[in-house]
Amino acid sequence: MRTIWETLGRGPVRDIALVCLAVGVIGLSYGAIAVTSGFPWWFPVLMGALVLAASSEFLFVGIIATGGSPIAALFAGLLVNARHLPFGLAVPDVLGRGWRGLLGTHLMNDETVVFAIAQEGPARKRAAYWACGLGILVCWPVGAALGALLGSVVKDTDALGLDAMFPAVILALILPSMKDRALRRTALVGAAIALALTPFLPAGLPVLAALAALPLFRTRNPEGAAR
Repeated sequence: MRTIWETLGRGPVRDIALVCLAVGVIGLSYGAIAVTSGFPWWFPVLMGALVLAASSEFLFVGIIATGGSPIAALFAGLLVNARHLPFGLAVPDVLGRGWRGLLGTHLMNDETVVFAIAQEGPARKRAAYWACGLGILVCWPVGAALGALLGSVVKDTDALGLDAMFPAVILALILPSMKDRALRRTALVGAAIALALTPFLPAGLPVLAALAALPLFRTRNPEGAAR
């Protein structure tokens, strides 16, 4: 049986490791915010392991911390995670069956799906999905636990700027692909849509709305015909 390193190669493994590290750093911010908002230290850790969806967890904590009802926070989180429906259609062959399929579904998030669909061939797709998913399953709750400890010491966690690391890592990973004109145009339009909707929609939904820019993406075959 080939290892993940042998299947994916050095580059993808390095990229997955960087993203998992960035997720762990965001987990620091999440755990600290949860504790400073009045939640016990174990709450963000438990949520991190069982929910494993950063945007809905941030939203849940924010709604409860501002006096909202748990039911409203729950439905808001489910609404944000509605983007997993098209995600499941994008990677049906990497999840497996039985208990493996259940675990694979639990690991589904933006990062795992992106890494999976970026690979060529089913073996590479499965390796990228599971490597990223299991890495995040470890890094996110561990980051939340460390953040909970940090939140009991540092009250103004926003001053640390921890939330900037994840976007910075993602930007660094996608920049090489932006040389393609069609992809660059589509990404810019999608970013504009998400930015315009951010003040009006819950966290996570603007990113989902940015998918409206996908029809703009066109690639060309060697003969120059659009496809």
